[in-house]
Amino acid sequence: MNYHPSTHTPLTFHDRTQAFLDGGDSPRDYLERCLDTIARREPVVQGWVVLNEAGAREAADASARRYREGRPLSAIDGMPVGIKDLIETRDMPTQMGSPAYTGNFPKRDSAVVRALREAGAIVLGKTVTTALGFLDPGPTTNAFDPERTPGGSSSGSGAVVGANMVPVAVGSQLVGSMLRPASFNANWVLKPTYGGMNRGERQGFSQSHVGIHAGCAQDMWTTSIEIVRRVGGDPGHPGLYGEAAPPAGRKPARLAVLETEGWERLDAASRAAFEAALERIAGQGVRIVRRADCSLVDGLERAIAQAGALSMRLISWEHHWSLKNMAEQHPGTLGPSLVRQLELGQAMTLERYRHDMLEREAARQRLAALATQCDALVSLASSGPAPRIADLRGTPYPTGDYSFSCVSSLLGAPAISVPALGVDGMPVGLQVIGQPHGDEQVTAIGRWLHALLAAPR
Repeated sequence: MNYHPSTHTPLTFHDRTQAFLDGGDSPRDYLERCLDTIARREPVVQGWVVLNEAGAREAADASARRYREGRPLSAIDGMPVGIKDLIETRDMPTQMGSPAYTGNFPKRDSAVVRALREAGAIVLGKTVTTALGFLDPGPTTNAFDPERTPGGSSSGSGAVVGANMVPVAVGSQLVGSMLRPASFNANWVLKPTYGGMNRGERQGFSQSHVGIHAGCAQDMWTTSIEIVRRVGGDPGHPGLYGEAAPPAGRKPARLAVLETEGWERLDAASRAAFEAALERIAGQGVRIVRRADCSLVDGLERAIAQAGALSMRLISWEHHWSLKNMAEQHPGTLGPSLVRQLELGQAMTLERYRHDMLEREAARQRLAALATQCDALVSLASSGPAPRIADLRGTPYPTGDYSFSCVSSLLGAPAISVPALGVDGMPVGLQVIGQPHGDEQVTAIGRWLHALLAAPR
């Protein structure tokens, strides 16, 4: 592939709704174009577990009638959507990428799915996830190069959006599971503030999130708001703040560079692309703040220096009992990464978990201290372009290094991946991280950065 953000044309939805109202297009025709793309690209990408084509066509026809009558249910009425196969749907199985859950069919909608249907969106199918949303990969390949990983755990959601099969897909992130696939597959993605979008049945972890992959910022934001206005955030959380209309691009005054623990492992080409982007940003009068310039940035860097290992310890403790049940009930179904998770969790103690929680809270306080020092943090969303699948076998990162993408999960902070960079003919996302509940602001800054960096030169 020869990807470049200035020439890539993603699939979008928001710009078709007026044609639906005018009669120049229809949700059914839009869906059929998506299905045509799926028929052409899915044999290689392998991003879907199951499709409900009949149900989708029925929903598209109902949406088309509403548009003809001038009464669409929402701004996303008629939009085909993929749902990560960790998230329950009433009309399709939820098999979680694991043989232990083959045929699992709860026959109920998770909160986000319920909200999407109430808004008139078309739930087209379930997208591939790594096993239980961790590291053991499924069959999905990268949307731009089938020899490369799509990332994980939202492998299918990232790939089907990147391949223009659907304009939007739902993902989830516990460590780096949305930001990394978005970066590898040229998606926009919003990993919201912790608790900002209702996780429904998936509330068993203290830093997991549900979010939205999309071909453009407008569809990403609108879908997120339509969901949250119907089902809110997690219980006890206020949900995503912001207006229904996508925020316009907003130039920041100051951006702090966040290197993360992955900086030393970053390849030269990706580092050069990032530095060139920072130079262009600074050329617009934005002050770039680095750790050498600001003790508060340096303090945050120190606090997240082992963010990946800290996150893994926390989540291993939180679900070791569940993995143990699974290993006993379904022998031989845990992949190598899940076996390591179980071993790590069983080696943990409650005292260590409490210590790790305090360490995480200290990092969050370090982030809060930066609120008056910068408008947002900027980093890469992945450690360069998607690696080749063959090169990842037997490594600790079978879906790619998560050191850049795990930080916002640990911090509970909103983050987006902006498809603004190209390295060696492959996409690399620019990550923008904000303060908790600053989801609208990071989206606005991300739109400004995209307009600057992805414009033809």
